[in-house]
Amino acid sequence: MKIYRAMDVVLLLLRVAFGGAMLYGHGIGKMRRLFGNEAIEFADPFGIGPVASLAMAVFAEVICAGLLVLGLFTRWAAIPLIITMVVAAFYVHIADPFSRMEKAILYLIPYICLLVAGGGYYSLDAQLRKVKV
Repeated sequence: MKIYRAMDVVLLLLRVAFGGAMLYGHGIGKMRRLFGNEAIEFADPFGIGPVASLAMAVFAEVICAGLLVLGLFTRWAAIPLIITMVVAAFYVHIADPFSRMEKAILYLIPYICLLVAGGGYYSLDAQLRKVKV
């Protein structure tokens, strides 16, 4: 396997693993909270209210994570996820022990890598570019 195709496989694994884990491990639960009947208590780092803050987190963790899995608009989808993880690590958990902020930091790193590298050959982004040429 050529080195650039190996990198494309790595990007595929990053997208599917971290996009899928965010979607199913965090996003779906937040979406249920957002559309449920319970009162919403959620961090409000931007001063827009807990409901709007939760909606922004749901957008990142459901919609953008799903786009990462597909490799569609990969770089754009990574941006809200990066913002969400920075807020989680350095706003929500800043006073907590490192073990509480660690998960957000561990999600943050691959999202930054995907922002820089893009989705790779095995993404819808790349396949759509091939059609346009």
